[in-house]
Amino acid sequence: MKTYVFALILILVSCKEKLSGELGQNAPLEVQSVVTLRILGTVQDGGSPHIGCKKSCCADLFNNPDSDRKVVSLGIVDHENNKSYLFEATPDITSQMKLLKELSGRTDETPSGIFMTHAHIGHYTGLMYLGREALGAKGVPVYAMPKMKAFLENNGPWDQLVALNNIKIHPLQNERPIVLTKNIVVTPFIVPHRDEYSETVGFKIDGPKKSILFIPDIDKWSRWNKDIVAEIKNVDLAFLDATFFDGDEINTRNISEIPHPFVVESMDLFQSLPNSEKSKIHFIHFNHTNGLLIKDSNQQKKVLENGFNIATFNQEFAL
Repeated sequence: MKTYVFALILILVSCKEKLSGELGQNAPLEVQSVVTLRILGTVQDGGSPHIGCKKSCCADLFNNPDSDRKVVSLGIVDHENNKSYLFEATPDITSQMKLLKELSGRTDETPSGIFMTHAHIGHYTGLMYLGREALGAKGVPVYAMPKMKAFLENNGPWDQLVALNNIKIHPLQNERPIVLTKNIVVTPFIVPHRDEYSETVGFKIDGPKKSILFIPDIDKWSRWNKDIVAEIKNVDLAFLDATFFDGDEINTRNISEIPHPFVVESMDLFQSLPNSEKSKIHFIHFNHTNGLLIKDSNQQKKVLENGFNIATFNQEFAL
């Protein structure tokens, strides 16, 4: 009897080891990617609820805020080299930096670098929280184009961040790649937009396996000197300006003052693309009036039915 029980135990142990080996081979999701991208915000500069809004889109949110509605931002982490990078310094930077820290596992509260697209309020004003009145950070690298750099260095309160060494500005040049680590390369490129205080750029971010486009703000696609369709073909993912779903949102406002591509226009432009190309596109940077912020809205259904994607807060991608 003892011999039988011992033999049975050996068989069970052998089976367990075999199963463990098979599960290990078929569980790639447990293996952490070398570089990951996290969506840290999807909303347009003014946030949601929007200041002074009396419309139904914001009515409930003033009393019941949605913690997922943060201003547009991306976080990139190189786990192998213990580096993290924030794209955009938004008014929600406090919670976004904490999320990025948790994703990276770093002990530092600040990222290894912050990349700026342009000088509109939702994209740079978060830098103020790195200053004397708040974090009192030390030498946080901020990557900026020439006009953006000059704007920060020559206008208060941003010049105080420079003077007190809360931030250290690293210059960017149009279409000049920046090698951050052996796993991450970032290339800025100028796009047409309302450039009252600085130029506006999008970014191409190359990871070890995949590359992305990040264009949160741009005027109509036809005003760009590049072909957006061709640019999409050259990457694996594209996070594109979707501020307004259609013209009904802007009511009587002058479209020349806010000339974003409507989502319906972008979908028409991309409609002839094969499904493999459409699936790369993730719309982002939603105005508070945009139905893409509302789960199961007609706008959401239309985008998804046409083969495109909608960026969501805390979404993660392997690069």
